[in-house]
Amino acid sequence: MISKKHIAIIFAILPVLIIGLFLVNLWFGSVVIEWQDVLNALFSNAETSSTAHIIVTQYRLPQAITALSVGMGLSIAGLLLQTTFNNPLAGPSVLGISAGASLGVALLVLLGGVAGSQLSSTIAMLGDMAMVIAAFGGAMAVLLIIIFVSGKIGNAVTVLIIGIMIGYLVSAIVGTMQFFSNSEDLHAFILWGLGSFSKTSIIQSISILIVTIAMVSSVLVFAKPLNAMLLGHQYATSSGFNVRLMQTVFIIISGFLIALGTAFTGPIAFLGLAVPHIARSFFRTSNHSILLPATALIGAALALGCSLISKLPGYDASLPINAVTSIVGAPIVIWVIIKGRRISNG
Repeated sequence: MISKKHIAIIFAILPVLIIGLFLVNLWFGSVVIEWQDVLNALFSNAETSSTAHIIVTQYRLPQAITALSVGMGLSIAGLLLQTTFNNPLAGPSVLGISAGASLGVALLVLLGGVAGSQLSSTIAMLGDMAMVIAAFGGAMAVLLIIIFVSGKIGNAVTVLIIGIMIGYLVSAIVGTMQFFSNSEDLHAFILWGLGSFSKTSIIQSISILIVTIAMVSSVLVFAKPLNAMLLGHQYATSSGFNVRLMQTVFIIISGFLIALGTAFTGPIAFLGLAVPHIARSFFRTSNHSILLPATALIGAALALGCSLISKLPGYDASLPINAVTSIVGAPIVIWVIIKGRRISNG
């Protein structure tokens, strides 16, 4: 573990980095906007052109807030799952919750035209909110199944395996639906699956931020039971913690954070899996009193960085956010596997 002085320095740098990346996300994009216009759009309408004001407040600001919120939420969810299941490769996708969100959207988009014109017109009227509701409903349905299984079985490894199997089953159902869907519906579903931080309005993005901060803040009080679970369930039980109850609580919190993020942005790869390992590497500790806030801050910074890269500043096109997070996250996961083998062989 690094010294307290170095920990304090890193914790001082991370908020500054987040603020800087947040402001740069408002500045850069396909449309060139002067820095003064960005500030005026945020704090004063007097000297800002209507075009700059609309771009900053209605597009870039919600996108930056959503990236910050989802980065925090998915990263904390990943840390909780890795500790709960004592598995360094556990992440938001292992319980099948992201797959459940995909199923909800698939039922809406791929079967909407088949179900009838009345349903299709209702979906068109709701617009993107229909996808948000469908994704959240699918994710929560899978989460309820996992909670039920966890309550009946109580064995973390078994719950993890069942979650993975549910994910495979749901993916197979979605794949079958894709095979029989028409090209327009399939195109819409694929676009949703690529992920994007730019699908939210300013009200939605602020709502996500408030809920995420509330959930992440509530997790901070569980640092001690999380540390105890790292040393084994028997040690946690002997320390006075109800391991079964703690597992259920952590699954509910992480599942809700995953469902919230996936519903509004689509499935975002690797953030929840990679960020906890980055936090452990920076701080060289497994103490959750440090890891929890560190993971939240690093997750927010990394998501804002990926959002900036995906914009391809100066170009009219933009990259899918999943492509950027995968490029960043995949090498980290490979490094974790190689490092684990070296430790076991050492």
